[in-house]
Amino acid sequence: MSAETGIDRGRSAFQEHRWTEAFQNFRDADQQGGLPAADLERLATAEILTGNTSTGLDTLTRAHEEYLMVGDVVGAARCAAWMVLHLANAGEAARAGGWLARGQKLLSELPEPDAVQGFMLVPVALGKLYGGDPQAALELFSQAADFGRQFRNKDLSALALLGSGQATLALGRAEEGLGMFDEVMVAVTAGELSAVPSGIIYCAVIGNCQIAFDLERALEWTAELDRWCRARPDTVAFSGQCQAHRAELFRLHGAWTEALQAAAVAQERSTRGDPWALYGGYYQQAEVQRLSGDLDAAEASYSHAARSGYEPQPGLALLQLARGDAQQAQSMIRRAAGVADAATRRHLLPALVQIELAVPDVPAARQGAEELITFARECPRRMIRAVAKQADGAVRLEEGDLTGASQTLRQAWHLWVGLGVPFEAACCRVLIGRACRELGDEASALMEFEAAHVELLELGAAPAAAWAATLMRKDDGGTPGPLTPREAEVLRHVASGQGNRAIAADLFLSEKTVARHISNIFLKLGLSSRAAATRYAFEHGLAG
Repeated sequence: MSAETGIDRGRSAFQEHRWTEAFQNFRDADQQGGLPAADLERLATAEILTGNTSTGLDTLTRAHEEYLMVGDVVGAARCAAWMVLHLANAGEAARAGGWLARGQKLLSELPEPDAVQGFMLVPVALGKLYGGDPQAALELFSQAADFGRQFRNKDLSALALLGSGQATLALGRAEEGLGMFDEVMVAVTAGELSAVPSGIIYCAVIGNCQIAFDLERALEWTAELDRWCRARPDTVAFSGQCQAHRAELFRLHGAWTEALQAAAVAQERSTRGDPWALYGGYYQQAEVQRLSGDLDAAEASYSHAARSGYEPQPGLALLQLARGDAQQAQSMIRRAAGVADAATRRHLLPALVQIELAVPDVPAARQGAEELITFARECPRRMIRAVAKQADGAVRLEEGDLTGASQTLRQAWHLWVGLGVPFEAACCRVLIGRACRELGDEASALMEFEAAHVELLELGAAPAAAWAATLMRKDDGGTPGPLTPREAEVLRHVASGQGNRAIAADLFLSEKTVARHISNIFLKLGLSSRAAATRYAFEHGLAG
């Protein structure tokens, strides 16, 4: 096959989003006789999209140099702008800064204004946004948008609008920012944009919707991203981030096995060319592990997530709370919330309220709940209303407003059920049960505790199930509510120091059956060892 034929086939495959075929044809043609600058740029894009990021950046550098050789300053500057974005994405800040300086120098050589000036503003604006200055970022994104409109460049206009939405959200204007995301997604889903901007926008919009507690939007756009990735099966870039977003949605909806599977795929894709999937893949895995009670594994996963450069909060603070160190958890969440922008701070507030109540610092918890209530008034979407009402109800419970707590928590429970978020719904039922008990309605309290306990057990949420179990009163036979009479009997034998074989002989059971009973006891009570089970038995009058 001649070089000309390879180029033609490469261009055709590139146009049809067949990235592997495109880069194979372009590569073969390049080896035979070289490629023009525009085709080198296409080859670089195909390589990056298929996960060959290092090779793709080398090729993009060659395209930049080829443009310079033929005197195409616009093309050279455009390659420099994409080098900045790709290197920043890969965490190579120094190299990104060097390319930014080179690109800005080239702008001074432009014979006339061009859209590339707007493209060079995008990484500068992102630097302001991630550096904690969203107002300056918004101004720069607005300037980039002006270039996009002037030169009718849809990719630039969309990236500028995305950035404006992110900056607006960070400034605390959630409804306005979410409206911008909807507008930019029209261009993406209509197929008006090229592949790399489309992928960037999909992932950024979904992530920001989740930060803003907009579960419905996140679910809708994640489904669209999943379809987009499946239509391009050889696309590695962005596919890992898609899996991380899917993991979060699976976790929220109680499908924890599926969440772990999606998180594992995200981690694998992060090593193959989608580095931004590293954080989400490990963070979502850690969340499931923490909620399941596997705290050591969760800590390791949070540490992996932190290697991305992003702090694994609020999960890490909640991990400290799960280990019983409320003071350390408080220090961590207060510091994280104190330095966060408005949108990120709101994302941290539910954990802050939970931790402040555990310390306890009820006034600090009330302050956090009031911030969520205010946000829910400004942005009355179902998830933020559920979050705000749950926080408000939990604080009311500690403040002694039992009737108000019961009513507010019941509203939160209905919202969580409607959203299909079983873990939070079950936690609301436990809090409702506490309010019922304090109001003297023991029968209703037990009903709420027992229902929550069953739901949490079905999820595999051992620590929360144990929390519900400790609130369940003993029945007339002295058996704790979560344990069957047979399980209580096995627990008494465990507390006496017997092994499985001796217990089996005494109770005329098989060792396999005894092992299953012990596993159920551990799960129901949120325990992880025979020593912990023995301690529990003595503390609850079940030994001997």
